[in-house]
Amino acid sequence: MPQPLRDAAVLVNPTAGRGKGARVGMRTLRLLRERGITAHALVGRDADESADLARVAVEKGTDALVLVGGDGLVHQALQVVAGTPVPVGLVPAGTGNDVARYFGVPRRDTAAAVNVIAAGGTRTVDLASANGTLFVTVLASGFDSFVNERANAMTWPRGQARYNLAVAAELRRLQSIRYTLELDGEVRTVDATLVAVGNGPSYGGGLRMCEGAVLDDGLLDVVVIRPVGRAELVRVFPRLYAGSHVTHPKYEHHLVRRVTVAAAGVVAYADGERVGPLPMTVECIPGALTVFAPPTP
Repeated sequence: MPQPLRDAAVLVNPTAGRGKGARVGMRTLRLLRERGITAHALVGRDADESADLARVAVEKGTDALVLVGGDGLVHQALQVVAGTPVPVGLVPAGTGNDVARYFGVPRRDTAAAVNVIAAGGTRTVDLASANGTLFVTVLASGFDSFVNERANAMTWPRGQARYNLAVAAELRRLQSIRYTLELDGEVRTVDATLVAVGNGPSYGGGLRMCEGAVLDDGLLDVVVIRPVGRAELVRVFPRLYAGSHVTHPKYEHHLVRRVTVAAAGVVAYADGERVGPLPMTVECIPGALTVFAPPTP
């Protein structure tokens, strides 16, 4: 039986969703308190301070760490809450919100998201570790991470338009990349447009690159997209939202517990956050995170 919450530390990213995070954070605090839960706001000036605030709350034994923001805030929190008995509550306020998608948490209804937390039902899932950095969604390396890298360097425009421009710019310089992969000890060399390592199925606001990935199977899904031309990449891109790209002849899939991805000049991103240049060794960490979630049908 779910245990009733007594208190919760509420970590807020006030800049999430172009300022939406601050508004949703205030409402989340009020809604939790209306449900009889003692709620404390944690608002860091930057990612490091936010992580420090979350760490202190976890060490003090809060009943829950509630995250008001997007996948980036979840990524920060993972580094301190993983492997502890403290469950995570999700109140989406970002742009992608793939983690909330995974657990069936309402992404456009703050009260409904808070109700999921107050109900107390949880699910325990795996995480992945990339050279020691934990992530829950997908590690991107190749065309998709080039887009992230370019978008992060741009100061204009804001929001999704910036990523659209970054995609267009990277399409002009689309290239085949030589990767060396070590898949549970088996070494292979492949030419590819990208290699993605999924703990979960989607990233980037619902792009189901690692379609079929299961969050609690103790395995990682490694997807290789063999070299494709610009026109073909543009044509296939919409299929990523449905996961139907898995039938494409350039799609390749592996299930592993551990993978090392190496390629020259490629920076990896995980949960949409910059992790660092390849090579990157990714391992599955079973049962590392507990999340408030509605009952599965």
